[in-house]
Amino acid sequence: MANTDSARKRIRQTEKRTARNKARKSRVRTFVRKLEEAIASGDKSAAQEAFRAAQPELQRAATKGTLHANTVARKVSRLSARVKALGAAAV
Repeated sequence: MANTDSARKRIRQTEKRTARNKARKSRVRTFVRKLEEAIASGDKSAAQEAFRAAQPELQRAATKGTLHANTVARKVSRLSARVKALGAAAV
């Protein structure tokens, strides 16, 4: 257990930050899951709409430092490619 006031404060700050990051990651996962479901259904318009909703959430997680910027860039790129592929398969 922490003995100094500053160490106790760091513990409080870490708990708050952990809760915030956990909530943010959960929110991102929810949006990505909805996008995955839309892609799986094969509905391109629904997938595009879900992608438009998921992308800002992913970017926000990177901006806030919850997820690494390169990780988000990679995920967005791969999800975007999958949404675009739906249109190519339908043609």
